Amino acid sequence: MRKIELEIVALSHSITQTHSYAVVLGEVNGLRRLPIVIGGFEAQAIAVALEKMQPSRPLTHDLMKNFMTAFLVDLSEIVISDLQEGIFYSKLLCISEHDTVEIDSRTSDALALAVRFGCPIYTYEHILDSAGILMEDTTKKKKSGGDAVSEPPTGKEDLKALSVEELTTLLNDVLEQEDYIRAITIRDEINSRSK
Repeated sequence: MRKIELEIVALSHSITQTHSYAVVLGEVNGLRRLPIVIGGFEAQAIAVALEKMQPSRPLTHDLMKNFMTAFLVDLSEIVISDLQEGIFYSKLLCISEHDTVEIDSRTSDALALAVRFGCPIYTYEHILDSAGILMEDTTKKKKSGGDAVSEPPTGKEDLKALSVEELTTLLNDVLEQEDYIRAITIRDEINSRSK
């Protein structure tokens, strides 16, 4: 299977759900996004590394990196390898002088390590097809004129009562607000209807 490279494009707090965060991975040179719901501690671990903050004592992922570095093990890449019942599975590809080992990992931990090691993040087409969101091409000019202004989504819409076209419009509105947690719910509703 061909690997598709991703990069972290956003880390957002859910507007509609407290204590929920989403790390949003974007397809390198593409328009697809892969939002992944993570916990607060995992979001903090990723944010600390993205912002290049230096805590006074090493966090768990810093400790892991220090341990690997001390024993001459390099993290060459991570692969988001599977999606089962809404749960993403990832693998760490670790290389030492004598061996290459693939290690199972939670995706949030894999991402926190990838940021620290500066290694690439990959996934496969079938995962982007089932869980990805296609963003509109913002390089195209948007029509301005007599279009009606739509109300911003409230988060209280009954998704089952909306048509696929209404869901798609709502999805675009929610993505503009960067509420990726809500976007995941809407995407899943659209996907459930296409099966």
